[in-house]
Amino acid sequence: MKYDVANRRIWFKGKILNVNDAKVNILAPTSQFGLNVFEGIPCYWNDEEKQLYAFRLEDHYNRLIRSAKLIQLDCKYTKEDFKKALIDVIKANEYDENLSVRQTLFVDGFGSWGSEGPVEMFVAPISRGRTSTEYNKKGLNVCVTSWRRISDENLSPRIKCGANYINSRVGQREALRNGYDTCLFLNEAGKVAEGPGSCFFIIKDGAVITPMLTDSVLESITRDTVILLAKDKGYKVVERTIDRTELYTCDEAFLCGSAMEITPVLSIDKYIIGTEDTGVITKDLHLAYLDAVRGKSEEFKDWVTPIY
Repeated sequence: MKYDVANRRIWFKGKILNVNDAKVNILAPTSQFGLNVFEGIPCYWNDEEKQLYAFRLEDHYNRLIRSAKLIQLDCKYTKEDFKKALIDVIKANEYDENLSVRQTLFVDGFGSWGSEGPVEMFVAPISRGRTSTEYNKKGLNVCVTSWRRISDENLSPRIKCGANYINSRVGQREALRNGYDTCLFLNEAGKVAEGPGSCFFIIKDGAVITPMLTDSVLESITRDTVILLAKDKGYKVVERTIDRTELYTCDEAFLCGSAMEITPVLSIDKYIIGTEDTGVITKDLHLAYLDAVRGKSEEFKDWVTPIY
C-alpha cells in the first residue's frame, strides 16, 4: 500500500485524487437526501500468485445498474467505465492486501430529492481491517430489533441505495445501545428478514436455510454465493420464510455479506446458538468462501477478476 488510509487515493469524477481533495457540493441531492446507489466490492489478495482478485465484479455491476434504474438515475457510466475506474484506483494505491471497495453513483449539482442527475461516481478502496467493528468480529451476539425491515411496498431493499441504510442504522444503534454486536430485522409480516447490511442463514438438521428474496431482503451477491457453495458441497439448501422462534432453536446461524464475509452468530436475544462457537457447517462454508474469493477454487474461477 503506497499511501496511509487518511491520504489514500480515490477515483472521483474521472480523476484519481487524494481523498481529502474530493469535494461534493453540500447542497447536492446526495448530501441532503442520500440520493445515491452503491456497491461494496470485496477484493482478496492471493499471496501464492501475488495477485489481487475482485470478487464477482460483473454481478456487482449488474446490481449497481439495476439499482440506478429502479431509483431512476440518469447514469452516463458503463460497466467498462466502472471496471476501469476500480482497477485504476487500486493500482494507484498499490494495494497488496484484502480490500473493501465502495463504488458509488451519486446525484451531484443543485437539484432536489426528485432529480435524476447529474450523476457522478466515486470509487474508494479501503483495507478490510479498517471497516466497521461488527465486520471484524469472530462471532456475534445478536438481538431482534424492535424496528421492522423496509419492504418493496415502501422503500425496496432490492435497491442498494444510501438512504435505505438509515433503516439499518436504527436497528444497529438499538443493538449497540443494549449491549449487542448487531441485530436482525423482522419484516412487516413479522418473519425473519436480514441484518443491517448482511443476509442471514440458519442451519437446522443439516439443511442450510435462508429467507426468500421476497421476505424483504437485499438481492445479495454473498447470499447467492453461499447458496451455490453449499449446493456444490452437497448440503440441502432451502429458501423459505423463517419464524422468529426458529432463531432460538436452530443448530447454527450466521450473517453474511461483502463486508461481513460469513460470521457466525453465537446468540440471539441471549438464547445460545448451538455450542456458542462457530458451527461445523458454518466453518466449512466460510473456508469454501475464502478459497473462492482468492481464486483458489477452479470450479468458481470465473467469479474472480485479476487486478494486476
